[in-house]
Amino acid sequence: MIPVKRATSPTVVEMQVIPVAGRDSMLLNLCGAHAPYFTRILVLLKDSAGNTGMGEVPGSNGILLALQKLVPLVTGTEIARHHQTLNRLRASLSGPSHRVTSSQEAAVMTQPHEINLRLENVVTAVEAALLDLLGQHLGLPLCELLGAGQQRSHVPVLAYLFYIGDRGRTDLPYDDDAGREGWYRLRNQEALTPEAIGEQAAAAVERYGFRDFKLKGGVMRAEEEIAAVAEIKRRFPQARVTLDPNAAWSLAEAIAACRGQGHLLAYAEDPCGPEKGYSGREIMAEFKRATGIRTATNMVATDWRQMGHAHLLGAVDIPLADPHFWTMHGSVRLAQLCHDWGLTWGSHSNNHFDVSLAMFTHCAAAAPGAITAIDTHWIWQEGRERLTREPLRIEDGQVAVPERPGLGIEPDMERIADAHDLYKRVAGGARDDAMAMRYLVPDWVYDPKRPSLGR
Repeated sequence: MIPVKRATSPTVVEMQVIPVAGRDSMLLNLCGAHAPYFTRILVLLKDSAGNTGMGEVPGSNGILLALQKLVPLVTGTEIARHHQTLNRLRASLSGPSHRVTSSQEAAVMTQPHEINLRLENVVTAVEAALLDLLGQHLGLPLCELLGAGQQRSHVPVLAYLFYIGDRGRTDLPYDDDAGREGWYRLRNQEALTPEAIGEQAAAAVERYGFRDFKLKGGVMRAEEEIAAVAEIKRRFPQARVTLDPNAAWSLAEAIAACRGQGHLLAYAEDPCGPEKGYSGREIMAEFKRATGIRTATNMVATDWRQMGHAHLLGAVDIPLADPHFWTMHGSVRLAQLCHDWGLTWGSHSNNHFDVSLAMFTHCAAAAPGAITAIDTHWIWQEGRERLTREPLRIEDGQVAVPERPGLGIEPDMERIADAHDLYKRVAGGARDDAMAMRYLVPDWVYDPKRPSLGR
C-alpha cells in the first residue's frame, strides 16, 4: 500500500507577547472613573510562510505572565492544527503552575464578571492569531473558519455612550483633543446630564452614523439615567437604546425604573443582580416577568454552565458573548445556539485597540440569524492611536467585513512599539477606576449596589 503523504500547513516560528497601553477619557461607571490610560496585551505569531497573525486580550499582569509561559507550547506548532494547540494550552493552564487568578488584581478589576482572570482570556489571544494565520494561508476571511462560515457582509455596532467626569478637577494627563471639533472634542468634555448625553449621542451619530445606542449606567440615580435614555430617544425616535447599570439596582429599583418604559428601552442590560440569597439569574428572571422588557447580560451568563441555568430560568434574551471571554470559536458556537433557541446574540466590550475591533467583527460576521448591534469602545480610542496600518472603519453604524484573508488587518510595528513604550511608562497592572474617581469624590469606595456618583 502506497503511504499517503499528508499535506502540511505552515508552522509557528515566533511568538511575541507585547503589553500595550492607550489613552482614554474620564469615563464613569459603577466602579469609578477610567484613568487616562488603559492596557491590553497583543500576541503576534509569525509562521514559516512569512505571515503574521494577531490577537488582542485584556491587559492584566496575570494574563501577561500566563501568555509568556505558553510561548514554548505554541512555537513549532502547525497552524492548521490550531485546535490541538489550543487544547494543549488549556491543559497547561489548568495545572497549578499556570493559575492566573490573583486576589490583588481581583480587587481592582472593573467589571463584576472579571473578578477572576479566566483561562479563555489567555487562550483567545493565541486562538485569534492562529486563525488569522490560517485564514491567510487559505486565502479566506477569518469568519469563514468559524461556525458555518460568513453570514453577513456588514456588522451593526452601537454607540457606546458614557457619563464623563470633569478632567479639570484632576492633575491626571487626560487628552483634551485640543483644536478638534465634533465627536473628538466632546468625548473629553464633562457629561453628567441628560442633555449632555444627548449631545454626545448626536456627535457620535454625526461621526459614525449609529442607529443603536447604549448608555453605561450605574453612575447616577436610576430615574436620572432613564431620563438620559429618554433624551437619546427624543433626538433619535427610530433608534434602539439600552442602558447598562452593571446590576447596581435592586430588583425593586429596577422594576420601578423600567416598568412601562418599553417605548424607550429596546432591552435592559444587567439592570439587577444577586440579592437576598437569590442568584443574578433568578433576579433577572423576576425582572423580566415584572416588566416585560427583554434582558441582556455579560454578568450572569458568562460561561456554558451559567448559560444553561439562565436559559432554564428564562432570565436572559441577549447573551453578550465577548470573544475575549468565550474565545472566538465559543462566541460563535453560542451564537448558533441562540439562533436555534430563539435568543439574540450580542457581544460586550471593554477598552480595546483595533485588533479587537477586527476580532469582534469576524465573530459577529459568523453569527447566524438576527443579532443585536455589538458593543465597541473603539469610538473612544479611534483617532488617538492604532496598532494596525488601516483599522476597520465604523460607517453608517456598521463595520464592513474585510475581504482580505485572516483578520484582514496588518500590524503597524512602529505604532505597536509606541504603545509598548507607553505601557512601560504608565502601566500598573489591571485598571483601577477608584483612583481617578477619588478626584471627584474624596474617600470614594466602590459599592456594587450604589451608583458611583449620584449617591
